Amino acid sequence: MHYSYKPDQSIKVAKARNDNVRVHYKNTVETCAAVRGRTVADAKTYIMEVLKHKQCVPFKRFNGGPSRTPQAKGSGVSQGRWPRKSLLAVLRVLQNAEANAVQRGMSKDDLYVAHIQANEAPKIRRRTYRAHGRINAYMSSPCHIEIILQERQLSTAAPEDKQDVVATTD
Repeated sequence: MHYSYKPDQSIKVAKARNDNVRVHYKNTVETCAAVRGRTVADAKTYIMEVLKHKQCVPFKRFNGGPSRTPQAKGSGVSQGRWPRKSLLAVLRVLQNAEANAVQRGMSKDDLYVAHIQANEAPKIRRRTYRAHGRINAYMSSPCHIEIILQERQLSTAAPEDKQDVVATTD
């Protein structure tokens, strides 16, 4: 299976992907951006809080329609939504990637979302009937979701103490 992100070979990763998911592409892109870089536990907590309307998903890129909400203040924008279906789709893929990581012997506590992405899938074409015998397109915008989890690399090497060398003039 092809992923758009190629991690370093020396680092253990866990991958998960779901294709042709019937969720709105634009909502899913914003949801992925909100989850990117978080630990798996933090990402799950965030998704649950958004589902309970305690936080919102900030809309930074596709912000032509979402209304303003005070919950988006912390993210640097004023617009946000609570895209339930996209959140559940991302949560399913995240749980699958976490299970893959456990299967590979990785520590659950050290996992973080190194890469998450939503790509547009082929549109599903339907039609709607209009006045005067016309027919218009009625299409949905599904997406592909991919996640790559990595373990946080904690640096164990202590920094070397630099001894100050005082230059003496004779």
